[in-house]
Amino acid sequence: MDVIGEAVGSIRSGRVHARRIHRSGAWGLRFPAFTGVGFHVVLHGTGWLITPGGQPVALRQGDVVLAPHGAEHGLSHVAVPGLSGLPVPEKPTGDPGPEPADLAIICGAYRLDHGQVHRFLKDLPPVIAVSPDYAKHPELRALSTLLSTDVAEDRSGSATTRSALVDLMLVHVLRQWQEQSGTGGWPAVGDPGITAALREIHGSPQKPWTVRQLGEVAGLSRTAFTRRFHTLVGTPPMAYLIGWRLTSAARLLRETRAPLAAIARQVGYATEYAFAAAFRREYGISPGRFRADAGSPVRGRPAAAPVPPARQ
Repeated sequence: MDVIGEAVGSIRSGRVHARRIHRSGAWGLRFPAFTGVGFHVVLHGTGWLITPGGQPVALRQGDVVLAPHGAEHGLSHVAVPGLSGLPVPEKPTGDPGPEPADLAIICGAYRLDHGQVHRFLKDLPPVIAVSPDYAKHPELRALSTLLSTDVAEDRSGSATTRSALVDLMLVHVLRQWQEQSGTGGWPAVGDPGITAALREIHGSPQKPWTVRQLGEVAGLSRTAFTRRFHTLVGTPPMAYLIGWRLTSAARLLRETRAPLAAIARQVGYATEYAFAAAFRREYGISPGRFRADAGSPVRGRPAAAPVPPARQ
């Protein structure tokens, strides 16, 4: 199962943000905790990554800082002992201009107004510093340049290009970190039976799955499957299924114009009412209000084709 693809796909229900920051002289930046995932790429200059209780980490041009689940962190021109003296950057007012600066970074993030980040991202370290091998993977440098150019001004189609570029940056940074750290994916991915069950949940969420049926997919008894799934994934099978259905629904609400009844069927709810009740319990807001708060669909996709009633 492609956990990176699933994890990045799950956060598309959030709001995408990107900006450039330039600093000179004695500078410092503190990024408060938030629900979501974010990154910084050092386009020019050097600095230090500051984390609560951790040792400062030197950063140079090309390095990437990733906050997989929005943990608080900071950047500074010197290795300061903590975050307390670092200011939160002011809201951007547009292109910082062409004047030379000691530091230039590009920042990107998905902020989740409702819901939580994917379990794979939650299981990663709070803040990760990556030094990409640009000779081996030049695409990451190209993406940084494209994103930096894209945020210089808002133009027609910016919402589409920005979300696509932030998606690609996250995928490539996560790949680089896994490659450099020698870390695989989620613990469950290493278990063939649980992987098979997860693949079915993700691929066919509209089916009326039961624990027994998922256990059969995994080649385990109902009791053994429930115990192993909970141990490896961190949540019971049905809770995971419901969560994935609703995460998928949130993406469809933001990215398509599909009617609520069609989305309900696509994610495994027999009626729009049952879907709306489950969505409100998970996100604290109705599906219609969630879509309205998101504005126009991010990617301008047409309504999804209906699927037979049967999926988190």
